[in-house]
Amino acid sequence: MVDLSIRGRLRRTVERWRRDYSFQTMAGACVSFCVTLLFAFYHGYLGLCFSSAWHKSIGIFYLLLTAIRGCVLLSEKRNISRPEEMRRICRRRIFLISSRMLLLLDLSLITPIILMALLAKPTNIGIHPAIAMATYTTYKIIAASLHIHKQKRASHQNLLISELRVINFIDALVSILTLQSTLILVNQESSDTSSMLPLTASSSAVIYSILVITTLCMLRNGMAESKATRPEP
Repeated sequence: MVDLSIRGRLRRTVERWRRDYSFQTMAGACVSFCVTLLFAFYHGYLGLCFSSAWHKSIGIFYLLLTAIRGCVLLSEKRNISRPEEMRRICRRRIFLISSRMLLLLDLSLITPIILMALLAKPTNIGIHPAIAMATYTTYKIIAASLHIHKQKRASHQNLLISELRVINFIDALVSILTLQSTLILVNQESSDTSSMLPLTASSSAVIYSILVITTLCMLRNGMAESKATRPEP
């Protein structure tokens, strides 16, 4: 009986995940929350143990990212028992707060990007973690791109669901920067990477520009949607 009950709950959860876009987003955000928190502690540990400014700065970024995701997830959990109108009001408020936090998140990336562009050497983690990072980055980019496209076709008016998808896309862009730094570090063992400075600086600038533009577009679209759905007095 217990096994059948567990199987039934699992089956219902999978079915809901397939048909409910919002539930799919929230479930994925919970997993990403845990992974991001681990990344924050991991980079913080490397930064403290090896006095690495790059790992410390990227660890701060992941901590801020965790805080933003946690804020959105906690708000949606509390919204379950609220009436629909109250949900919309709370979502608008959390959206404005978390959007400002995202702007702060963008600013926090300036330090690790400058360090990476200048080829400031972080801790060498070896080739196997580099391969794992490449696999993780590929997954993040594909998943975030697919969900951004899916979001445009989804019929929902939840500002926070849209924001979570944008946060995932930002997370994927930063994973590219982290992978780039890791690959440069691995290559430093066998060659002089000073010639890579212009390429590293330009690629970092392009990714950061996309990241900032994405944040500003999300804030603009969210503000417009918030005004459109706000009830008239």
